[in-house]
Amino acid sequence: MAKRPVMRGEILEVVYDKERWRTLRRLRSKAIRVMDALDRAYIKSVTHGSIARGDVSHKSDVDIFIPQKVPSFLVETTLERAGIPINRRILIQATPTYAIKAYIEVDERTSVSFPLVNLRPVERDFYKFGGEVNLSMLKANVRVPGVDKRLMLIEPTPKGHVESTIIGKEEAVAHLLGISLNTVLDRVRTLTRRGEIGRTGVFLKRELTPDENLEEVLKNLADRNPAIRRRLKEG
Repeated sequence: MAKRPVMRGEILEVVYDKERWRTLRRLRSKAIRVMDALDRAYIKSVTHGSIARGDVSHKSDVDIFIPQKVPSFLVETTLERAGIPINRRILIQATPTYAIKAYIEVDERTSVSFPLVNLRPVERDFYKFGGEVNLSMLKANVRVPGVDKRLMLIEPTPKGHVESTIIGKEEAVAHLLGISLNTVLDRVRTLTRRGEIGRTGVFLKRELTPDENLEEVLKNLADRNPAIRRRLKEG
């Protein structure tokens, strides 16, 4: 079930218990292992969402993102050499105009994703909206502010975090997170709509077999689908 945006106006302080701190350390350790392997192959990555902000739960995922186009074989080979399993590979495009991405599932709650086209600024800002940290920040135990799926701004504190709605203060949030106001407004529209009607389907979701190549499959799909072909032509 989609989390509904929260409209309350007050600022709420959340103090983490020992279990939550342990969960955060465990999830960050998983992220560091994968990101370290990528970094040794000169592939820079970030992790984003609750693991970057700190407001994790036992259901939190470890989402690692490579912000630039990179050959899929290089990512796959790097993970395999580091002894990191590849369980599934999936091509995803949320809408006909949105960036096409590859998702490599390491386990049920850990994935590495990267774009197969050049990202538009608003698409890159999506990750900053939720909060993102790079490898050096993870190792230094840095947490950053970001917005969760309830449209609550999560701001880390030494004891946990404070949270408050971003509704009505979108411009200030954009400034705090270093992203465009258009990005914030777009996420507000998207998540508000999702809260009202639920999550809708994606335009493209194609799981690959072990012997298939991501780029070759994408090219074949583009040959048959003009919407995919147009997005690829953008870079």
